Amino acid sequence: MNRASSIATTLLLAVRGMVFYFLAFSYAYAAEPDTQLTDRQKAIIPIAALTAAGNTQALERALNDGLNNGLTVNEVKEIFIHSYAYAGFPRALNGINTFIKVSEHRKEQGLSDKLGNEATPLPSDYNANAYGHKTRNELVGRDISNRTSGYAAFVPTIDTFLVEHLFADIFYRDVLSIKDRELVTISMLSAMAGAEAQLTSHLKLSMRVGYTAAQLRQFTHILQEAVSEDSAIRARNVLNDKMDITFKDTHLADVEVNTDQSRTIGSPDKFTGKAVVSSRFASPVGDRYRGAMVEFEAGARTAWHTHPKGQTLIIISGKGLVQREGSETRAMLPGNVITIAPNTRHWHGAAPDSKMSHIAISPPDNGETVTWMELVTD
Repeated sequence: MNRASSIATTLLLAVRGMVFYFLAFSYAYAAEPDTQLTDRQKAIIPIAALTAAGNTQALERALNDGLNNGLTVNEVKEIFIHSYAYAGFPRALNGINTFIKVSEHRKEQGLSDKLGNEATPLPSDYNANAYGHKTRNELVGRDISNRTSGYAAFVPTIDTFLVEHLFADIFYRDVLSIKDRELVTISMLSAMAGAEAQLTSHLKLSMRVGYTAAQLRQFTHILQEAVSEDSAIRARNVLNDKMDITFKDTHLADVEVNTDQSRTIGSPDKFTGKAVVSSRFASPVGDRYRGAMVEFEAGARTAWHTHPKGQTLIIISGKGLVQREGSETRAMLPGNVITIAPNTRHWHGAAPDSKMSHIAISPPDNGETVTWMELVTD
């Protein structure tokens, strides 16, 4: 074989190899499921969100589910490490203490959980400032190292902390991938009222690191099922209003049956006496309404509160009382329908000598349905 033939043969083999590699890569990419989150990813969402929300009771269940669905012990610990940068030390430490209790209980049951990998040690030439800027710039897709406006210019120290600690010291820890960390972050921000601006930024970043619109829709469904209606509404509002990711009505079946059997005791800073909230529901077509059944023991009542778009109460059983501030207390009986105007300061609950249950329905406004105030005095 002459030299020209040899070169031609070599080039042909190289081209064939490149074509084979391209086809194999294309097939692998096309075959990769991009419409569904993995079981592991689904497990991360409620752990992060419930930690940020401070709901340790529901967090126990989420932690068990997470360990049963592929999360290692060190990955769960890393979620808490990451969470303190967004939700604060108190919520992170409460989550860690809850995990200690769950871990001990699982050991008593004879369950053995996989420990998982430790974080790679920092190299001797590690430069937090350089690494943090590199990480953040790659995430946002542009160089924002020398910002001259906004919070970074107004309080440069906080930007230094963000760069050198969050995006360097924490992000360098490879127990969780950057994609995992964005999922943790959007889960926490969805659970936190008042963080919609940050939620918007990180939901956009989540698509930059590889999550699809279909996966983010699924993300909101998991929030609704495992965390709270509030968190799901916040995420949906951002996806719909800021990112043009729609939630079409075609997902509604001809008949849907709500099987939610979870029961939550009303928080003592929002209720006097015992009140149990159950049978939560929300409009499956957009965010038109949400509600729940509330059962009050005799004499139990809500704190003063308002609803941005008003509220409707349907009395199911017993005798109740309702009062708008500045007016007389009024009785409520089974079959009564009570309409409360938007932004009206009021309370409602059971009569002193009777239990009472009602269905409460409120339309959300920017993800919020209620503003709680002080307890009603005797």
